[in-house]
Amino acid sequence: MITSGIFFKNFKKKKKLSTLKKKLNSILKENNNIIQSLSSNYRDSFDKKKIGRFKKFLNYRIIGMGGSSLGTQAIYDFLNHKIKKNFSFLDNLQPNLKNNEKKKYLNLIVSKSGNTIETIANSNIYIKKKDQNIFITENKKNYLHDLAQNLKADIIHHNNFIGGRYSVLSEVGMLPAELMGLNSNKFRQLNNLVNNKKYLNALLSNVSSTLYFLKKKKYNSIILNYDNQSKNLFSWYQQLVAESLGKNNRGLLPIISNMPKDNHSVMQLYLDGFKNNFYTFFYTHDKNSPKIINKTILSSKNYIKNKNLSNITYAQKIATEIVFRKKNIPFRSIEIKKRDEKTLGELFTFFILETILLGKALKLNPYDQPAVELIKKETKKILV
Repeated sequence: MITSGIFFKNFKKKKKLSTLKKKLNSILKENNNIIQSLSSNYRDSFDKKKIGRFKKFLNYRIIGMGGSSLGTQAIYDFLNHKIKKNFSFLDNLQPNLKNNEKKKYLNLIVSKSGNTIETIANSNIYIKKKDQNIFITENKKNYLHDLAQNLKADIIHHNNFIGGRYSVLSEVGMLPAELMGLNSNKFRQLNNLVNNKKYLNALLSNVSSTLYFLKKKKYNSIILNYDNQSKNLFSWYQQLVAESLGKNNRGLLPIISNMPKDNHSVMQLYLDGFKNNFYTFFYTHDKNSPKIINKTILSSKNYIKNKNLSNITYAQKIATEIVFRKKNIPFRSIEIKKRDEKTLGELFTFFILETILLGKALKLNPYDQPAVELIKKETKKILV
């Protein structure tokens, strides 16, 4: 256990960690806005008391792309058992999506730049006169800032120095979390984690192993996800890693596998195909899983009597790890014991620090995404 909510078993490969430890200490001492957002010292640009008037809504809609939406989706799904409000997400251009004219929404329109074309298009089509709107964007002139003023809508200032994929513990994720009825303070755990040797050693050891795999030309980081409520957590993780590290002809590709479903599709390749992959097993313990109905089970499958779906899923996870071990396939394993804000905040922090540290170790800038900007420029040329 690296925290009260997370059990972590690292890759077996271990290297000297002293150099990485120095790099991590340097990152933490930078105390930039991204690092600050992970800690309880961060000051949101919204007033918790003033947003109380927005909590009366039943239907909320997040309009945003990439990091402006994925982190909030991860929170909503992972902690759905604690949330009584309805949240929907417009995070792509969907020509066949019908607008529900009867429902009244509180829309949260999120874009750091305020000029994201997909967000602008969706806002134009789906915002209705009877809706109420909050815009989260930088405090400078941009399209969404102007639109918010035209609509006389509330504007929450997006921190200028926190890019979308790193923004989940800033206003971008924490304002929606508060509207969900969650406690945003519980997500920010860095103050405690910097004094947790087990957590930091797991982080350093994991980064060291990942660097080793990259040297051995293992570029695919495959997530074997056994928790349906964590699909969007790993969609967020996929953007975080790919966009931060995929540059200068380097990086690694996060691939998400939904388990145990993918035992019946791509597992054969994982076990006996090419060997340029390394793996993460992810499982969340669920006490409220549906139970097998004993009286309708035929005698040939008596061994699943008195079991629930979690028991079966966990057995498959452990069995797969045993086979991986026998075949010398590299993997780490993460098991979640508590599904709450604190544990999710610890996961967000781990993955963010992991990504920044990998970037620094690979001598890459983990904060920019220059190639993506080229597509935005070409799209504008075509549409003009």
